[in-house]
Amino acid sequence: MRLAECEKRGCAEQENMDRRLRNRILLYLVLAGVLAYVGIELSGRKPVPKISAVMPMRENLVSSISSNGKVEPLAPYVVRAQLDTFVERVRATEGQTVKKGQVILELDVKDVAARHSEARGRLLKAQDELRAARTGGRADEAARVTGDLAKMQAERDRLQKNHEGLQRLIVQQAATQDELAANDLALTKAQAEVTRLTAAKQEFERGVRLDTEQAMLHVQQIQDEVAALQEKARQGKISAPVDGTLYSLPVKAGEFVKLGDLLAEMADLHKVRVRAFIDEPELGALEANEPVKITWDALPSKTWTGKTEILPKQVVPHQNRSVGELLCAVNNDKLELLPNINVNVRINSRERIGVLSVPRGAVAAEGGRRFVFVVKNGQLGVGKSTLEKREIHVGIADATNYEVVSGLKEDDLVALPGDVDLRDGMTVTVITTEVLLFAEPRNV
Repeated sequence: MRLAECEKRGCAEQENMDRRLRNRILLYLVLAGVLAYVGIELSGRKPVPKISAVMPMRENLVSSISSNGKVEPLAPYVVRAQLDTFVERVRATEGQTVKKGQVILELDVKDVAARHSEARGRLLKAQDELRAARTGGRADEAARVTGDLAKMQAERDRLQKNHEGLQRLIVQQAATQDELAANDLALTKAQAEVTRLTAAKQEFERGVRLDTEQAMLHVQQIQDEVAALQEKARQGKISAPVDGTLYSLPVKAGEFVKLGDLLAEMADLHKVRVRAFIDEPELGALEANEPVKITWDALPSKTWTGKTEILPKQVVPHQNRSVGELLCAVNNDKLELLPNINVNVRINSRERIGVLSVPRGAVAAEGGRRFVFVVKNGQLGVGKSTLEKREIHVGIADATNYEVVSGLKEDDLVALPGDVDLRDGMTVTVITTEVLLFAEPRNV
């Protein structure tokens, strides 16, 4: 028992000694770190940041604008239903190449044909009524009005002569005043009747004119109706208006269509255009007749070429973007681009050959000006270098590089940003000159 207790007591003392030793070592390490930090602070020396750098290089730069767009036919022909009816027969298929005049669809126009025949009958009757109106109306009524007026005018003229003769006879005392008075009374009545009949004839003639005008209007209305029905009957056979591709045929045989419904769309698809949606900040770089490259995700190995034609005239909203709609002419000889598909658009707006360039990530922007940090008095991995903040002027840019117009030479060494913020006059060590590419410029 005593031996076991002694062994336990010895083990506990050993553990206490080991713990005190570890504590001392930890304390010494902490003190050493503090002393080292204080020594560095007192000596004014800090760790020198390590950076990468690159030398400007000469290359060919192409400034391009990338966006999306939609394919449109240059001269589409849209055929719509001219009446409510059924599709009787479909004689073409969607995507088929058709010739001008080729029948595509046949519609049921039996009811239209019957209405056309009935309208033609009403037109013949209206034309007869017009001819009657133009010849003076009903012949018997016209003859009666004219005869009564002529007879009364003759009676008035006779009484007028009698009046003059009786006046001479009275002077010769061969007639009496009573005879003259009786003649004058008859003359007055005759004149009144002539006036009445003249007015009646004028009213009749005015009525005849109105009847003629109404008859002419009636004939014109029925003629228009006949022409419209004839056109609808002709629309029973839908024919291709031009040579081209029938790229849309949404109806089927037996289907009911209403007036205005889409029946077919066709166009010559050898030349199409792309409506490209260009973001507002890039509109200023657009010019007419610039080369355009079109790709389609459905045919990733294919590329189509074209050129810009009509520049945007306004900015419009499009899928949460503010864009200008640029129209591009595109060659589609193999008819592979289909109307209304979504495509990718790349516009090569400007090109520079053999210009000095630096990575976009090495260029900082500040107040509308561009800067780089040039490494001064240093070599790769040897000694310390100083950074100089230098303004440069840039030209065009592609996805990775800027064209340097002025401010740099080919043997300058340009610092690339890393884990530290670069500053003018900063002391650094250059560890590599490997070219690093950045997509966007930094802001200082």
